[in-house]
Amino acid sequence: MTSSDTAPRPRPYAELTPDRVLDAVESVGSRVDGRLLALNSYENRVYQVGLDAGAPVIAKFYRAGRWTDEQILEEHALARALADAEIPVVAPIVHQGRTLLRHQDLRFSLSPRRGGRDPELDDPAVLRRLGRLLARLHNVGAAAAFEHRPALTIRSFGEEPGAYLLDTGWVPPELEPAYHSVLHQALGEVRACFERAGAVAQLRLHGDCHRGNILWTDAGAHFVDLDDARSGPAIQDLWMLLAGAREEMTAQLGAVLAGYREFRDFDPRELHLLEALRTLRQIHFAAWLARRWQDPAFPDAFPWFDEPRFWQDQVLALREQIAAMQEGPLPLFD
Repeated sequence: MTSSDTAPRPRPYAELTPDRVLDAVESVGSRVDGRLLALNSYENRVYQVGLDAGAPVIAKFYRAGRWTDEQILEEHALARALADAEIPVVAPIVHQGRTLLRHQDLRFSLSPRRGGRDPELDDPAVLRRLGRLLARLHNVGAAAAFEHRPALTIRSFGEEPGAYLLDTGWVPPELEPAYHSVLHQALGEVRACFERAGAVAQLRLHGDCHRGNILWTDAGAHFVDLDDARSGPAIQDLWMLLAGAREEMTAQLGAVLAGYREFRDFDPRELHLLEALRTLRQIHFAAWLARRWQDPAFPDAFPWFDEPRFWQDQVLALREQIAAMQEGPLPLFD
């Protein structure tokens, strides 16, 4: 069972009251002081909890039905392995030999509080440092394989989410023919990109390495939120650092890979996947919003999702992605 296999649950977390959050943290022997701050998180629920002694902790409560216990524990094992390799990542705290904790019907984990700011992704020096860190992360990720967590595939991130959006009536009727046509064409270009790349290596990834999951301090960067960790090609953790026009992304990619190649080889065939992966993320994101719409947090955070304008923009964005995939990969300069 993965996140894409589960049916939406009405009002998830409705019974996760502040008292239950505090009771859960105290159930593992931590004395709370009553301070509770909800942090930005949609898939799970995450809180900063004040303790009587010591710094606050971050309590993460897992959405029921999203991941199995085995899948969560594989995420935790990867985070702990990264921390053991001195790669800056926020890993769960081990309590009496366990990282996945339970209180009544709740599954949760605790981790240390680590602050930071967004990285300056327009700075080549920052991109080089992130490239080095991602190479080290991938060296750990390549040392073993996931047994329970899924892989990033065209089926799971494109074909199935796209079919879900059409079959469940999320696309407005007047836009359905256009969306169906452009989705079909986009997925055809995605398959062609994967065919051109060939059999590239698969490894354990962060999986969702956008700027919001990288926090920067005076000491450098650290990674947070491995909740979307899965198997896939290395480029999945690199392409989200790139933005702007093709020329800008070419320069950004050069900076990232300059750092990356100091610690790990990069297969240039994976560049064929960059825009294909961006396309799959766009399709998957829309289906994720649709599947979570019964969670009251989602209409509040994404009020534009069920408006026709969103789907008009989706059609245009997919057309732009088709053109980007047809243009070919970014050039790689040694």
